[in-house]
Amino acid sequence: MKDIEGLDDIKLFVDEFYQKVRDDDFIGPIFMNAIADWGPHLQKMYAFWNAALFGVPGFRGNPFAKHAPLGIQPPHFDRWLQLFDETINHNFEGIMAEDAKNRAQMMAVMFMKRLAALGGDAHKVVY
Repeated sequence: MKDIEGLDDIKLFVDEFYQKVRDDDFIGPIFMNAIADWGPHLQKMYAFWNAALFGVPGFRGNPFAKHAPLGIQPPHFDRWLQLFDETINHNFEGIMAEDAKNRAQMMAVMFMKRLAALGGDAHKVVY
């Protein structure tokens, strides 16, 4: 296996990961109810991961604000991370693959801390 080397690899893992998410009985319904058109969402995720892993400009958005109103709890984050790690491990190995998994873990922890600070009230989110 090779490492994540650029946008083509990002598209591969993002597409595979979000297919797993959609098919998942636990977190799939949350995402399916929140995302009407997957095309634009996937484009944003390509740009997000390209910026996160390679510093390529182009991502605009506030991921936390989009996720806060969804009622996501720690078990949902655990499942999200499990699917993400499975996807990366199935396709890649190396420094960037580990970096992607670490970044996903850090995002999940940060989101959970911010959600806990809101006391479960997503309407307190500052956009």
